[in-house]
Amino acid sequence: MWQKIRRFGVELYAFFTTPLVLKNCLGMVGFMTFLLMLTFWWLKCYTNHGESVQVPDYKGMSFRDAARKARARDFGVAVSDSIYVPGEPPGQIVSQDPKPNSRVKEGRTLYFTVTKNNPDILKLPDLKNGDDYEIYSRRLTRIGLKPRIVARAADPNVGPNTIIDVIYKGDTITEKLRFNSVPVEMGATIDFVVSEEVTLTVNMPDCVCHTLGEAKFLLQTSELSIGTVIKDATVTDEENAFVWRQSPKHDPYGTMRKGEQIDLYITQDRPSSCGGQ
Repeated sequence: MWQKIRRFGVELYAFFTTPLVLKNCLGMVGFMTFLLMLTFWWLKCYTNHGESVQVPDYKGMSFRDAARKARARDFGVAVSDSIYVPGEPPGQIVSQDPKPNSRVKEGRTLYFTVTKNNPDILKLPDLKNGDDYEIYSRRLTRIGLKPRIVARAADPNVGPNTIIDVIYKGDTITEKLRFNSVPVEMGATIDFVVSEEVTLTVNMPDCVCHTLGEAKFLLQTSELSIGTVIKDATVTDEENAFVWRQSPKHDPYGTMRKGEQIDLYITQDRPSSCGGQ
């Protein structure tokens, strides 16, 4: 048995060591080595292995200019999205992928987001009675609108900061919003009239030493009323007569409820206690 194996080994060695077989085997090994080296070299050239270039910043440029400069540097270009930006001309690049200054392989395609000519149309959220401005305005901001308060009004029937009116491009759309959807342009400014806290008390004015006409103005601006006007015997020109006493008496720290009355006592000449003119 061992003699047969040994004889087979000797014959196999003798076969592979013959000049013709040895030459053919070495040729096949050399060819395979050359083929592998050629394949690795081709893959390296095809993929630019280990080579990268820096991406320039094209934001703010027009797409036409950016595409021309990118192609000059062997980049591909494509528009991935378009958005409306108020005040910006159409076709302007607002973002890019890959990002500026990143490193990529040569020939990479750059994807641009550009501005467009017409804004998208959105629908305002439904408005309900008693909607709070802070909550509603946050909803508008999330969908790309710009809420702002243009006026405040006292309304004792609602709480403070409640939406009273909604205005879009000069038109009041409050009632429309309660029953229908109102389309608006993305990025538009939506104006609001909002309630403010109603003050039920006011500071007590000092009417003494003022003419009756001046005292009436003070009471009106303080949202108070004139009670009884008591004239003494000297009064001949009521409007220009001077207040020498008021009831209730002025208290610099005192307050009164809106609409309350103050009685005024008047005399024709300026009281000596009022000092000079």
